[in-house]
Amino acid sequence: MKHILRIIIAVIFIASGFVKAVDAVGFSFKLEEYFSPAVFNMPFFEKQALPIAIIVVVLELVLGFFLLMKMRLKFTLSALIALCVFFGFLTFYSAYFNVVTDCGCFGDALKFTPWQSFVKDIVLLLGLIFLWILYRKDFNEPEQKSTFKKYASAFAFLTMVFVINWGISHEPLIDFRHYKIGTDLNVEKAKIAKNPSEYKTFYSLKNEKTGEVININQDDYVNKEEYWKEGSPWKIEEGKTTSKIVKQGYESEIAKFKPESSEGMDLTEEILKAPKAVLVFAYNPEKADKNILAKTEAKVNSEKDALVYGVSTNPNTFKTIKNAMMDGTAIKTIARSNPFVLTLQNGKIVDKKSAEDYLKK
Repeated sequence: MKHILRIIIAVIFIASGFVKAVDAVGFSFKLEEYFSPAVFNMPFFEKQALPIAIIVVVLELVLGFFLLMKMRLKFTLSALIALCVFFGFLTFYSAYFNVVTDCGCFGDALKFTPWQSFVKDIVLLLGLIFLWILYRKDFNEPEQKSTFKKYASAFAFLTMVFVINWGISHEPLIDFRHYKIGTDLNVEKAKIAKNPSEYKTFYSLKNEKTGEVININQDDYVNKEEYWKEGSPWKIEEGKTTSKIVKQGYESEIAKFKPESSEGMDLTEEILKAPKAVLVFAYNPEKADKNILAKTEAKVNSEKDALVYGVSTNPNTFKTIKNAMMDGTAIKTIARSNPFVLTLQNGKIVDKKSAEDYLKK
C-alpha cells in the first residue's frame, strides 16, 4: 500500500510541475498576483516572479521524481512536506480573503477554486506525513544505486531544462490556454452569449439602532421596504457593496477579448469578421524591445489584405500601425511574449508566435 501511495503522490507533483514547466511565464504571472499590493504587497518579489516560478517548478519536478524513484527519501519527504505547508498557507489565504481566484497549481490545464486548492494541499500534506510514518524505518538504510536510476535522472533533467527553456524562449510546448491554435473566437463568443454567468449585487446593511450588520442581495433589498423606506434604521455601508456570481455560465478567457480604439470604440467585431487579422500584442510596452517592435511593425505592414492592429496598454505604443487598447491581464492570457503576434482568419486562430519567432519565418 505504501508504494502505491508514494507513486500516486509523486505523479501528482510531477504532473503539477510539468504543467507549470511548460508555461513557466504563465505561472510567473500568477505569482505576480500573489506578490501584488492587493495581496501580499511584496514589490521586490513581484519583479522576480519568473526566477521564483522556475525555482518552484524545478523543486516540484525534482522532488516528485525523487519520490517516484525512492531517492533520498528522508530529505525528499521533508522538503515536500515543507512545500505543502507553504502552498497550503497561500491557498488558504487566497480562499479566506478571496484575493486570488485561481492558484495556478496545474497551470491552465486544470482550474481549481481557492478552497479546492486548499483541500488538495491538505490531502497531499496528510499523505506525505503518512508516508513519513510508513517509511521512517527505511531512512537509515543505504540507498540502492542502479544504472536505470542514473539514466532516468539524466533524461528527466534534460527534459525539464528543454521544456522550461522552450516555453520561455518561444511559446509553451503544449498550449493549455483558451487561445490555442484552431480556436474560433466567434464560436467561443457565441457560447458565452448563449450561456452567460449571472451576478447579483449584495449590500452590507447596518442597523443604526441596534448595530446589527447583515448582507442582503439586490432583490431582497428592493422587495422589502423595511430596508429602504423613509425613517428605516437600516443604512447601506459605503465601500462594502459586492458583486457575487449566482449562476456560472460558459467559462472562457475569450470573454475578455475586447480590443478598443484610443477613443473607446469596441474593435472586437471588426477584428473577428476580418478575412485576415494580424495583431501585435505588448502587455508591457515600456519593457518591450523597441528594435523588435519596429521590425515587427514593418513586417506586419507588408502582410497583404490583412487588418493590422497593435494591441497594448498604451495608446502610443506602435508608431506605424493602428493602436488598440486592452487590459494588460487579458493580454497576458493570450500572449506570453512581449511583444507577440497573433494571426486570425475570420476569427479563427491560425498562428501565434513571439515577435522574435515571427520575424524569423
